[in-house]
Amino acid sequence: MTTERWATDQRVVFRASFDEDPDAYDRTRPVAPDCVFDDAVQLAGLQPGSMVVEIGLGTGQATRPLAERGVRVLALEIGPHLAERARQNLVGFRDVTVRTTSFEAWDPGVAKFDAVFACNSFHWVNPDIAFVKAAAVLEPKGHLVVLATPWVIPDDAQRFWWDVQDDHVAVGGKCVDPATKHPDLVGDVGPAVRASGLFQQPATTRYRFDVKFTADEYATNLSTQSGIKELPPDARAELINRVRDRVEAQGGTLTAHLLAVLTAAQRAA
Repeated sequence: MTTERWATDQRVVFRASFDEDPDAYDRTRPVAPDCVFDDAVQLAGLQPGSMVVEIGLGTGQATRPLAERGVRVLALEIGPHLAERARQNLVGFRDVTVRTTSFEAWDPGVAKFDAVFACNSFHWVNPDIAFVKAAAVLEPKGHLVVLATPWVIPDDAQRFWWDVQDDHVAVGGKCVDPATKHPDLVGDVGPAVRASGLFQQPATTRYRFDVKFTADEYATNLSTQSGIKELPPDARAELINRVRDRVEAQGGTLTAHLLAVLTAAQRAA
């Protein structure tokens, strides 16, 4: 799902809904492999001590790999429960500061950063503000780094991803053709970066990774996804139960496929 079709008020409501269950979010949201963060640091020219502002850290899944590479991070999270969990998770990193605020509302003062980093969050920022503010807070050679990890359905995916569409339809949800989720069809933020006129030519890398879930783990993860939050509570609960039962019926485990799409672009002169 993308947020382009959502009005501003809908975007605000849905992005705030991730704060409802920080434990589920923390336990079951997949994290991109280490090599993706190595690429992020390299593409942005970051060094130990470089200063990064992170948009929407959630519970810190992507913040930790950055901090482990010696980067100083000012992490912004609109959800107070997510932000508090992130502070707990990152307590051992003295160079990480978590602030409970949105990127739009955040006042950087005179601070400048070597990179603006967003993992699965940049599309939630008001598009009238996202690129302009990102460019404004960067050092002259600073980079915008956007990482997205969409779920994809490659040629070798399990039959589950086709059959589960029946469960979505049964509760009043939408049937999605799995063929439209093929990795080769996944776009990136590069065209929007170029269209902004505020950055140099972006560089993009892609890396597929797989994650295995138990039935309970996948049901919990499903409850955190933005698409399911569009359903009424009763339909949401029924869908989660149906999907859990379907995974149990096929042996109790499920392999999900994700595509790490990393785009980095230096601020224009």
